Amino acid sequence: MEIKAGEFKAKCLELMDRVAESREEIIITKRGKPVAKLVPIDNKPVRDAFGWMKGTIIFEGDVISPIDVEWDANA
Repeated sequence: MEIKAGEFKAKCLELMDRVAESREEIIITKRGKPVAKLVPIDNKPVRDAFGWMKGTIIFEGDVISPIDVEWDANA
């Protein structure tokens, strides 16, 4: 939706409620050119970069101790 700046000024609070409910964007124009965009805020919680994979790894035994297999590195 596009709206002129003067009309936006008169209906600002009403348009803010409309955007919050309908999640649509409104382009505000001045002399026919877009100058601003009214968009709904993203309320999704920001995931922390650390620990977001917690609980996804399965531990299946000792991965540090040597294994019983002998191999030749020169082969």
